[in-house]
Amino acid sequence: MMSEIEFLNWVRGQGFQIAVIIFIAGVIIRFAEILLLGRKTNLAEAKGSEMGGGLRTVITRSVPDRSTLKRSTFTIVAGYIFHIGLFITIFFFAPHILLFKDIIGFGWPSIPTPVVDAMAVISIITLLAILVHRMRDNVLKFITTKEDYLVWMLTILPLITGYMAFHRIGLTAPTLLAIHILSVELLLVAFPFTKLMHAFTLVLARWYNGAISGYRGVES
Repeated sequence: MMSEIEFLNWVRGQGFQIAVIIFIAGVIIRFAEILLLGRKTNLAEAKGSEMGGGLRTVITRSVPDRSTLKRSTFTIVAGYIFHIGLFITIFFFAPHILLFKDIIGFGWPSIPTPVVDAMAVISIITLLAILVHRMRDNVLKFITTKEDYLVWMLTILPLITGYMAFHRIGLTAPTLLAIHILSVELLLVAFPFTKLMHAFTLVLARWYNGAISGYRGVES
């Protein structure tokens, strides 16, 4: 039976290394699968630019059109709020930046801790609201899979455990930190093999669709 300090040392050391290796290997494998699929040579005469069409679609699909926004206001607004909050929490919290600096050799300025703390809370509340909305909407509930619930859980856990660790709620500081790190490692391990991978493939997919349309000379 490990003590809380031994448990913390394991998740910060060997456990983290295992999670990162699985994450990197998984991402490489997924990208290899996508790229190896390839596509057939288009023998039709080009009527536009693939590059221009691809870049245009990446930009236009990142901003919802008026009709889509009106039809799915909550989903779109909540999605933006959550993703922005999560991005700030991950990449602009001072301790996280120090971790990135240890891994990649450089860091960047942080955002004041109270701001990051508030963004973490907003992200948690937004995720909970998204789940409630999905459960109350018959169509969304019908198309929601077990994987969707798993991804939701894996996403919210690091935010909740990180908030608890920072404010030292419920357990000792070493145990809270260990649980937080472990929740991040679970997210890393699952990332390449679930819909979380869309964080990497989203831009590629949008560019691909836009490139095809651009080649044909039509809007995507």
